[in-house]
Amino acid sequence: MKEDVTRPVRKLSQLYAYTAIQMHEAVARKAGLSGTDHKYLGFLIEKGQMTAGELSNLTGLTTGAVTGLIDRFEKKKLVKRKFAPDDRRKVIIEPDTAAIMALLVPLYQEFRSESEKLMASFSTTELKTIETYFSKAINLMNETTRQLNNKDL
Repeated sequence: MKEDVTRPVRKLSQLYAYTAIQMHEAVARKAGLSGTDHKYLGFLIEKGQMTAGELSNLTGLTTGAVTGLIDRFEKKKLVKRKFAPDDRRKVIIEPDTAAIMALLVPLYQEFRSESEKLMASFSTTELKTIETYFSKAINLMNETTRQLNNKDL
């Protein structure tokens, strides 16, 4: 593709990312969370229960930072700590999905409704193109993240 065609799309992609950060920060503040804590709740909802070490690997946070994160979530009754049945040294973080959803869903209700209307305004072919873009962009970001986090590089 020519630079003059891709440049506006790249700029919109950047603006989308910046705007998403701003919106998620606003949602997080309303929920009494920091923006990053709010997004880490999303990891827990998406992936389900996991060990503190797995959460550390997923987020890139140190184990100490994960402990603080879990403490904050536990204080708000959004997660529970459990010991792994096979190894009590392992702590399993179990999200309370109902509590998390009760906290966040009302804050996203109008956005979700409007987003669904927006998506419905696109043809099936257009939606497939958007889906392809996001899938490939996610793969590219995951690979970049993996490379940046690789200690051998």
